[in-house]
Amino acid sequence: MFGSVVVGIGTAGFVRIRDMLAPLPSSAAEKLTVKGFISRRILEEQQGVKQITVEDALSRDDIKVAFVCTENAAHEENIRVFLEAGKHVCVEYPMAMTHKTAVDLWDLAQEKGVVLHEEHIELLTADFKQLKKDVAGKRLEEGFLHFTGPLKSGFGFPAFSGIARLTWLVDLFGELSVTAARMEEDQENKYMKMTAQLITKEQKPLTWIEEWGPGLPRAKDINFRFDSCTMTQLPPATREPVGIFMQDLVLFSQKLLGQVPRDQLHAERRRVLHCLELADRIQQLSLQGSAQDA
Repeated sequence: MFGSVVVGIGTAGFVRIRDMLAPLPSSAAEKLTVKGFISRRILEEQQGVKQITVEDALSRDDIKVAFVCTENAAHEENIRVFLEAGKHVCVEYPMAMTHKTAVDLWDLAQEKGVVLHEEHIELLTADFKQLKKDVAGKRLEEGFLHFTGPLKSGFGFPAFSGIARLTWLVDLFGELSVTAARMEEDQENKYMKMTAQLITKEQKPLTWIEEWGPGLPRAKDINFRFDSCTMTQLPPATREPVGIFMQDLVLFSQKLLGQVPRDQLHAERRRVLHCLELADRIQQLSLQGSAQDA
């Protein structure tokens, strides 16, 4: 059994506790047991689980795993302290706010002989799975992905906070390059819009937009033009019986048990680091453009 602690009690932290208390029957997730949670706030028991301190979690022999569910800006610090203590770590995306930091953290996990897993539930949704099936075998000519949502503090630059969408594009169309990026921001009205121009290995253009502001609904618009057809909306997909967080919990548990093939682990690490490298480049180009405009 892998005793676990949940760091951060927001939506993700709540779901992690829920899923460990009632794991998918006959799955690897049954090997996880929740021992406590950590929060900056003083809280009552959560789903029957008691609050503990960071020091307790780091020192206890019965706690082998940490689930980091804090705001993005706090991921690196929490990951590093648990890896240093020899604990396995599952973290909500993105694991870090720079590509270099992510490489350092993964190297540290390897040095300590523990698992570092970055959650990517956006790849586990039924609509994305169906989209990937529908895209398979088609030749992209040009693509567009526009996400809108309410602005949240502590989540960092949009290329990182929105890395789920970038991961979609990489998983669908392979490794990408950044050709241009710009950022529009109105701090007084809590609005920002990032536009990134990407290109595939086949030199086909992709435009990715993240637009955040008050009153904006969480929504994705797509327009993928292929050699044989054009997709302008996500395909309908049947709701799956196992939730996306539970699917991720099972995958992480399989990693803990050594049940995931080495080539799959290597491909996942390569994809995660590639997306973070792209996010780094998008941020760099966007800030350069903002400085020139100023």
